[in-house]
Amino acid sequence: MPLLTLGISHHTAPVEIRELVAINPADYGIRIQQLNEIEGVEEVVVLGTCNRTEIYCLASRDVQSDLLTCLFSGKTLNRHSLQQHFYYHEGLDAVRHLIRVAGGMDSLVLGEPQILGQLKEAWQSAREASGAGKVLDRLFQHAFAAAKDIRHSSGIGKHPVSVAYTAVVLARQIFGNLADQNVVLLGAGDMIQLCGRHLAEQGIARIEIVNRSIEKAQQLADELGAKATALEHLQDVLPRADILISCTASPNHIISRKDIKQALKKRRHRPMFLVDIAVPRDIEPSSAELDDVYLYTIDDLQQVVDENLQQRVLAAESASGEVENSANSFMRWLYGLRAARSLEQIRGRSHAHEVELIQRAQKRLEAGHDSAEVLTQMASTLTNRILHQPSLRLRQAAEEQEYEILRAAERIFGAADTDSGATESDN
Repeated sequence: MPLLTLGISHHTAPVEIRELVAINPADYGIRIQQLNEIEGVEEVVVLGTCNRTEIYCLASRDVQSDLLTCLFSGKTLNRHSLQQHFYYHEGLDAVRHLIRVAGGMDSLVLGEPQILGQLKEAWQSAREASGAGKVLDRLFQHAFAAAKDIRHSSGIGKHPVSVAYTAVVLARQIFGNLADQNVVLLGAGDMIQLCGRHLAEQGIARIEIVNRSIEKAQQLADELGAKATALEHLQDVLPRADILISCTASPNHIISRKDIKQALKKRRHRPMFLVDIAVPRDIEPSSAELDDVYLYTIDDLQQVVDENLQQRVLAAESASGEVENSANSFMRWLYGLRAARSLEQIRGRSHAHEVELIQRAQKRLEAGHDSAEVLTQMASTLTNRILHQPSLRLRQAAEEQEYEILRAAERIFGAADTDSGATESDN
């Protein structure tokens, strides 16, 4: 049975379409059980994220319709209109796709690492639900190892491509270890929340949230293990800020050049790293002219983000060869496995003929037949039986001009002569 992948993602459908067939990771076990009941499905892994829903399986080619039916199960959907948003990969293409997904090369945010953890969760759930067998288990472990190598060699995840994380990276470039720095976050909206989480991941122990609404400040502070302060006390807070990130909805500057100058004096001119990602800006732009002040605006950060995104695109392009090599490596293993199974079946049938013919020969010998005649007939019969099916298939291939099969037979059986018709057609 071939490897198959059926899926829908941000590349092929908007969110209002993707959410119609979304799979909650909590339901992996149920979905795998449903898919396992489809005739022709041998192994299966399902993946559900906010950007993709995918089924990886070892199955016969005619199960594609049944896989879609399982995804649409229990929902009133226009199957015909949704079907156009799905993609289908087989064999090498399916392996290549999984490696690209695992490496973050197919993600909405190119190079993001979260998908690898989501794939591992899907694989583990499939193992627990008896969905992943020998082939898919090997495939996913192979993809995880390939993704790790690709990320390391290409540096695809090295360059930050979010404004919030870029602010943190720039702060780390200026101060080195951020754990000993005092951080002030001005505002409590989505962008400040992201910055706060990234900073907390750096091990910063002293974070202060300053906001007009002390309740919202306290809510974020509780999440980050930080301190909440009302906006009216900002002048007292500024001198403590080694790093200040500001993003409010204020129509006017909240921090003036004079405010920064006074804060620097109290700090004895220890450097201040200021990130103003608000529009309109929160910090008076001329503050950047002061010594020991490093002021970045949203445009500065966006420029860095754009440059980093381009670096990720180049990294993904440079990793395409590694993806191909890794995919081919797995397919060699898979074809080797299939060859071993075929040989096992051939040997089994041959041995059955052998046992039967030996028993028949023994009876003829016991009946007094000439031993040379018995052995000759046994050998001839064994040869004919073993070659009967291949002979029929080769004659059929010749009649239907399937020259690839004829050439394969020549290589397998070591035939000395080539079929002239096949050679001429090939030329």
